[in-house]
Amino acid sequence: MADQARGWPIAREGVPFLAAALVPPAAAWALGWTAAGALFGAVALFTGWFFRNPPRRIPDGPNLVVSPGDGRVLAVAEEEETRFLKARAVRVSIFLSPLNVHINRTPCAGRVQTISYAPGKFLVASEPEATLQNEQTAALIETDAGCRILCVQVAGYVARRIVCWLSEGDRVERGERYGLIRFGSRMDLYVPVGTQVRVKAGDRVTGGESIIGVLP
Repeated sequence: MADQARGWPIAREGVPFLAAALVPPAAAWALGWTAAGALFGAVALFTGWFFRNPPRRIPDGPNLVVSPGDGRVLAVAEEEETRFLKARAVRVSIFLSPLNVHINRTPCAGRVQTISYAPGKFLVASEPEATLQNEQTAALIETDAGCRILCVQVAGYVARRIVCWLSEGDRVERGERYGLIRFGSRMDLYVPVGTQVRVKAGDRVTGGESIIGVLP
């Protein structure tokens, strides 16, 4: 089910990390070790920031596709998508650095048709080979108008933990939180040929806010 993180200041998956990070500063301050407490406290603050879950303003408008994550557009390419769409599509690849927000968002409203996990390698996520060879989870969403959008969470060299809250049959709205890639990585978004793509390689995008394109 999407949007499990709604209302939380940090992603739920980050809570154990934050809890563990709070123990050392608490112990240091209890023992009167002020300098150590300040240092460990800074680490705890960074951990909370690392798993931050900021609200987003989802754009209104028919047929809009928004970015599934925060990061930098690596490539925009038309190609044959043979695994799920089994048709030509436009792939928009987005690199999510470890410093970006880790939360992933649904690019469009619709019904989840397929959720598929595939084990794989942990190549550097910015490399083209990562699209097909790395561990990944794919979510295929069909809009009410019948357009099929494929969103693939791809693990990387640092990010080796993909979380997806969606199940097949779920109804989702545009911009909903639906998962995360712990410590960033890559998102591959496939939209139909004919979509008016509004981004290019090198552009910075914000999950749930930046418009990737307008469906045909």
